[in-house]
Amino acid sequence: MTRKFAELSGPAVSSIMTDHSILVVPIGAVEHHGPHLPLLTDSLTAEAVADAAITLGLDAGLDLWQLPTLSLGKSDEHYWAPGTLWLSASTLMAVLEDLGRSIASTPASKLVFMNGHGGNVALLQVAVRQLRRMFGLQTFVMPAMRVAAGTGESGEPDEFGQGIHGGYAETSVVMHLRPDLVDESLFARNVPEQMAGYQHLGFNGKPVQFGWLSNDFGPSGVIGDPSGASAEAGRRGFESSVALAVEALHEIDRFSLPARG
Repeated sequence: MTRKFAELSGPAVSSIMTDHSILVVPIGAVEHHGPHLPLLTDSLTAEAVADAAITLGLDAGLDLWQLPTLSLGKSDEHYWAPGTLWLSASTLMAVLEDLGRSIASTPASKLVFMNGHGGNVALLQVAVRQLRRMFGLQTFVMPAMRVAAGTGESGEPDEFGQGIHGGYAETSVVMHLRPDLVDESLFARNVPEQMAGYQHLGFNGKPVQFGWLSNDFGPSGVIGDPSGASAEAGRRGFESSVALAVEALHEIDRFSLPARG
């Protein structure tokens, strides 16, 4: 039986789903990723991880359903680059609220956003509380990919902890998933190495955040170093991310909040 929500009939949604069903929405972006990666990178990875994690989760007995991917996100950090298709915060929030309203009419009570784009994170964190308050859903946001910046070891470039966009890990994953969409001849390093000197301010978990646009760090829009990226490294990163996603879905299945009207 299909586990793609949109492939069901309307009556099947009511008869097959229960309040134990978990609906998973991959969400990504269509945005500039430098000259070597496709615009759909974030949506591609989010959907691929969701596909694989749901398959494994079903084998383990979880009641999972995959909703259509939300391919356009909040990508205004790349507004300057032709090809970027982005929604404002207010537009995306309205879309998420409308989606929550629709899902509240189904028997399912849990909704998971599996996110592939960093620019969506802050808004999704606000949205999951909004949807909880407005519709009583149990709502979650989780990363699709869990990969680290290049360390400078084992053939990886040293990204000084700053590889977040179009760099080693992201490029490797796309080489694993869709090598036909990667142009290795255009790999070029663009790492803001000066950021490595800050203890509190920066990317990848540093506690002090700041407003930035991707071309603040150079005209390529890349923040990282794709040099040395490989499909094999991408396979390892992808499979590790899928395994962690399945673990998270098991915890979501066990987790419960009080029912709300």
